[in-house]
Amino acid sequence: MLGTDAKPHQNAEGSTCFGRRLGVVGLLALALVLVFGVAARGSTGVSWDPQRYIDINEVRPGMDAYCLTDYGDNGIEKFALKVLDVVYEVDPGHDAILVMGLDERFKHTGPVGGCSGSPVYIDGRLAGALAFGWQFAKDPLYGVTPIREMLEVGRTNPAMAAPGARRQPAFAFDFSKPIDLAQISEQVSRRRLIGSAGPSGTSAMPCPLLISGLPTQACQELASQFDAMGFMAVPGLSGTAATGDEEATELKPGAALTMPLVAGDINMNVLGTVTEVRDGRVYAFGHSFLGYGAVNLPMAGGKVYTVISNVMRSSKLGAAGKIVGTITTDEITGVCGQLGVEPNMIPLSIRIERYNDPEPRTYQCRLAYNDTMTASLARSAVAGAALRLGPLPPEHTIEYTSAIHLDDGQAIRFGNTSASDDLTDSVSEIVGAVALLMNNPYGSPKIQSMDFDARIRTDSISSHLWSIDVVDPTIKPGEDIEVNVVIESYRAQKKKYQITLPVPKSVAPGKYGLMLCGVQEYERFLAKTVPYRFIATNYQTLVEALNLALNIPRTRLYCILVLPPEGITLDKAELPDLPGTKSVVLQSDKRALRVQPYPHWIEKTIETGTVISDREIVPIVVEE
Repeated sequence: MLGTDAKPHQNAEGSTCFGRRLGVVGLLALALVLVFGVAARGSTGVSWDPQRYIDINEVRPGMDAYCLTDYGDNGIEKFALKVLDVVYEVDPGHDAILVMGLDERFKHTGPVGGCSGSPVYIDGRLAGALAFGWQFAKDPLYGVTPIREMLEVGRTNPAMAAPGARRQPAFAFDFSKPIDLAQISEQVSRRRLIGSAGPSGTSAMPCPLLISGLPTQACQELASQFDAMGFMAVPGLSGTAATGDEEATELKPGAALTMPLVAGDINMNVLGTVTEVRDGRVYAFGHSFLGYGAVNLPMAGGKVYTVISNVMRSSKLGAAGKIVGTITTDEITGVCGQLGVEPNMIPLSIRIERYNDPEPRTYQCRLAYNDTMTASLARSAVAGAALRLGPLPPEHTIEYTSAIHLDDGQAIRFGNTSASDDLTDSVSEIVGAVALLMNNPYGSPKIQSMDFDARIRTDSISSHLWSIDVVDPTIKPGEDIEVNVVIESYRAQKKKYQITLPVPKSVAPGKYGLMLCGVQEYERFLAKTVPYRFIATNYQTLVEALNLALNIPRTRLYCILVLPPEGITLDKAELPDLPGTKSVVLQSDKRALRVQPYPHWIEKTIETGTVISDREIVPIVVEE
């Protein structure tokens, strides 16, 4: 654009000079158009087409509109809408179009989970996607995310989107403390994965989590867990669509889009709707799923059977099709996937032998590989398989083994027995180990596969210490401590054990405590006495600490006599027989490595076949 000073010079070359100035300005303008045109496309590669899309500035109240979605009756159908108004800055930097549904089915069902992403057309052009509504609203009022904002999805920081890129872990675990798998599992379970809040107090239309491969009762057992994760769990029909109709799983505007978070003999599929498909890229939902940018989640088509009308929240009921690509970006205005890209998934094999099942059952599944969700998905799959034939009775015992295979050839292998804990011990160990492996600062290899094998029977092996009798609580160095222990099991059955604990000749005279306990108190003792064994300082020590923490038997009686410290520990290196003079030198404050006295104790364990819940400490006197 030229101002008043843009006039030809009054010289012989005036006209030529003016032409040159116009040429320079024109070239600059063209360069700016090219630069900003490319920038507008970003990494999505999608340019704005005014013949295909309608901008929010062109939308006016009262305009006729329609959306495309699948209600399960006749495939993708048109549903009439009326534009109420345009709301600018409904959230900072984001606008919305308010529409009212005119179709009687919309009025009957209200906002429907699974309609997220249904494309909205105004004046024959794509305006955006149904994305949010108002729960318990009497009228079918919807908020539409503008298509221009949805096409922005995918402009992720290239460094984050690059293969192998590492971002901040999803969970902030404290690696300076000993590993506590139960605490980590609880931290994971408290994390709400899916945000339900929409702009200005509205509610984003939830994407239902459709579950199959498990009976309704098992799904109901898991419902509270899914609710805590932010999912709208819908049990019953979510397997693979087996209609033989290729059109049913084609990804096109208005068609069902599913994310098979768990696929195989157990299925857990997130259901939404496709908004737009351009150059192999699929845009959907109109709102975020996890909402943190670069992701790698399986993408599939799907089939909608029907819509379940509900006063609180209606939902589509459907099934997933074949996996055809990968959701690569998840942002506030929608998700974007790439067709033909194979997603990362973890094979999980579950074998359950249950007291009321005539034969063991094996489930072969694949889990989405995601640092936020995989641990929770593994818990849901294992718990669901174990609860397939109903909840566990109050008295039960679970014997289980598990393995987590890593792609560098190493593995986390563990097995144990739990008594009447409703899967708490076994599941928390899986969740804790997976969460640590996928959320640590050490750049560990990926999980390659997982196995879980459990035998559930209807008896309780819980027990407690009934009586402890030390034959002679006063001894001399080099003698044995002899203890008679009676353990009472859950059904008042008593069993006597004899323990002989040799006392070294080097033990100094004095008073000591002899502790007899079950596994919980023993684990607390180890965490307090030798915490460095359970602290991870790099990837290899993480694998070692997990294998150590996961393989402390629960069905043993632990007898411990704590003695004065001998030697030192240098970081994780134990030097129990170090001469005193060298110990003093190594304990210098100037050393960077952590140095502490080496704890010394005598330990004897006895297999009891029961899980002891308490502890007793008996005084022992060592005389000269």
